[in-house]
Amino acid sequence: MSEFQDADSVLEPTLQNVVDQTSLKWIFVGGKGGVGKTTCSCSLAVQLAAVREKVLVISTDPAHNLSDAFRQKFSKTPSLVNGFTNLYAMEVDPNPDLSEVEGLGGMEGEVGFLADISTSIPGIDEAMSFAEVMKQVQSFDYSCIVFDTAPTGHTLRLLQFPSTLEKGLNKLMSLKDSFGGMVSQVSRMVAPGGEDMVDQLMGKVEQLKRVVEEVNAQFRNDELTTFVCVCIPEFLSLYETERLIQELAKFEIDSRNIVINQVIFPEEVGTSRLLAARVRMQQKYLDQFYDLYEDFHIVKLPLLDEEVRGPDAIRNFSVNLLTPYHPQPRPEDGQPLPAAAGSNSLLEELRRTVEEQRKRIAELEAQLAAAKK
Repeated sequence: MSEFQDADSVLEPTLQNVVDQTSLKWIFVGGKGGVGKTTCSCSLAVQLAAVREKVLVISTDPAHNLSDAFRQKFSKTPSLVNGFTNLYAMEVDPNPDLSEVEGLGGMEGEVGFLADISTSIPGIDEAMSFAEVMKQVQSFDYSCIVFDTAPTGHTLRLLQFPSTLEKGLNKLMSLKDSFGGMVSQVSRMVAPGGEDMVDQLMGKVEQLKRVVEEVNAQFRNDELTTFVCVCIPEFLSLYETERLIQELAKFEIDSRNIVINQVIFPEEVGTSRLLAARVRMQQKYLDQFYDLYEDFHIVKLPLLDEEVRGPDAIRNFSVNLLTPYHPQPRPEDGQPLPAAAGSNSLLEELRRTVEEQRKRIAELEAQLAAAKK
């Protein structure tokens, strides 16, 4: 056991291993909702942009946050992030128009009958949109792509898109084999030359399927792909992270880094009993993370006093991914943190709130004692 711990001790509590692995092409950042995935993915993309030629960060969450994080409007096509020369961002359309997706477009009159058949397959719209995104990504030749994923359940669906496409294609093939004659007749009534619609549609879907299958093979290559799990030190997040890592193992996707966000460090607690209780609660789950994931790089990020928004704020925060965060020493009772120490104003506000409540309780107790006399 000691030998294993000695080997584990060399694992740095940073994401430096991700930045240094120049062979990585696909980097997924995911976890439970509300743990700070977007901030972490943007921060990681900023660090990668410092050492890579061309980096793209993609939001696959229907409730996009990249625009809010960078304070810049993004769309379904890659855009250069303000303040950078080689960092691009895009947000996947959560409700794609299948007539604009290459797998279903490009033929006269096909957007009625056959598109309706295609959209009847559960999940096919998202899968086709994802396939089209993959084609765009490959055509722009980015050196690295960071995925800011949706909460865990949606992320697992995203990783299942290749099989979804395959099932959809097989269903279309079965429809063609079973009702080929009838489909051709109806197609001729819908649009001129409709008898060739099925073959053209199948050819394009097969083309998209090949693209996604190629990407899927790359996802399973730990030299090209890794998944960074983001969480907070609470029970539900710990449970969700364990579920995610187990599912990633089933998909054969590499995962060796965990970012624990919103950590309150004991040095910053001061005299607050509330913060001290939160630290004890968090420490219980931090210990469990370290016990469960001894062979992972575990990065701890602090609870901040304000949102991380804008290129400068993200750039400053991203340093914590490569350099372990060191909190300021705890002040003496009644002494505030030095202004130059970069104290956490949110913690200071919580301390002030606690002190105000204590004073209020003391006043009420004094009034109660006076009323009893």
